[in-house]
Amino acid sequence: MHNGQRFWRASALLVTASLAFAACGSDANEEGVGATGEGGAATKTVKIGVIAPLSGELSALGQGIRNGVDLAIKQANDSGKVKGWRIELAAEDDTAKADVGAQVATKLSSDSQVAAVVGTLNSSVAEQVAPILNRASVVMVSPANTNVALTGRDKLPNQQRVYNTYFRVATTDDVQGPFAANYASNELKAKTAVIIHDKKTYGQGLSEAFKGQFEKNGGRVLGTETINPGDKDFTAVLTRIKPLNAEMIYYGGEYPEASLLASQAKQQGINVPIMGGDGMYSGAFFETAKEAGVGTLVTSVGAPTESLSSARDFVDAYKKANYSQPYEAYGAYAYDAAKVIIEALSKTLTETSELNTATRQKLVEETGKVNIDGATGKVSFDRFGDTQTKVLTMYKAETKAGKQEWVAAKTDEFK
Repeated sequence: MHNGQRFWRASALLVTASLAFAACGSDANEEGVGATGEGGAATKTVKIGVIAPLSGELSALGQGIRNGVDLAIKQANDSGKVKGWRIELAAEDDTAKADVGAQVATKLSSDSQVAAVVGTLNSSVAEQVAPILNRASVVMVSPANTNVALTGRDKLPNQQRVYNTYFRVATTDDVQGPFAANYASNELKAKTAVIIHDKKTYGQGLSEAFKGQFEKNGGRVLGTETINPGDKDFTAVLTRIKPLNAEMIYYGGEYPEASLLASQAKQQGINVPIMGGDGMYSGAFFETAKEAGVGTLVTSVGAPTESLSSARDFVDAYKKANYSQPYEAYGAYAYDAAKVIIEALSKTLTETSELNTATRQKLVEETGKVNIDGATGKVSFDRFGDTQTKVLTMYKAETKAGKQEWVAAKTDEFK
């Protein structure tokens, strides 16, 4: 307990969060194709879309999202989960850009067979995608969005849901930021920090949440610097913060820039811990940071997938599917997001032959009612469409057998 925030210690795991379950063989690229199971021959088609970065610097996370959805669809088709219907995957690449996300959201929403979408990865992309899908009554379940404002839960005291069709299975920044701040105060014993963020919705929001709790804990933020997404040279920023002698750096942003920041900080003799959020939690971080990344700390949603008994079937099935990319930080969450949609579809489409306005509205209602045991644990939503699960994990970058990897240092439920 600290400053009124109570924690339940779920575990203090020192298990390796392996992010490289890439199996040998060809890519499993049959999009949602599976034999019709005991539910009988499928005569109609319904589509679940994916909007995620399938190319570019964040594609490691996006491909894991796509594959998680693909796996859930194949399993549903094989079992005949939605009787009389065959589910297809319609995956679109948003390249982690809001304007591209809006374009592909418009494309998917104009397809009469698309009932729902899993996505997006980036909160800034979701800001453009969510209103488009909401107007078309297309359900959207994000495996990764963490910005609180997307659901309206942040608008105190007059909270009002923003988009009726929007749901998410990821814990939000108003939990993740304070979780990180409490770790910094209680575990690192840090009294001072410098904040750097990338000015994007996710990075700035997460940084502000960290700052608020860190200052409540008695810590002092000595300065805040910003960078631009895509920047490669952080010499100027690091030169400005070095004389401040802060005990840690908090970075709000994603792994492409974070890996360079960690490397260049060490080159400048800045040897304090760098901490960030789930946007940094990827094995791709070490491709650039390498040994300089050791000691970096990141928070991510949920407990480590490999530590969950509920995720064993998912992990085994993912390996057997022979995807050429690892499921990464959000593969299991995308799998659960798709399972939520499929469960709602089974309640909505089984006794109808048409995906129309009435069935779309029912799908929205059924999605909000879903309460399932997913790969990541219990999955259900509050009245805003936010997940009711508040478990997070702090990971630390370590070197094991000559290889850098993320190791879980602390898993807690934030209350």
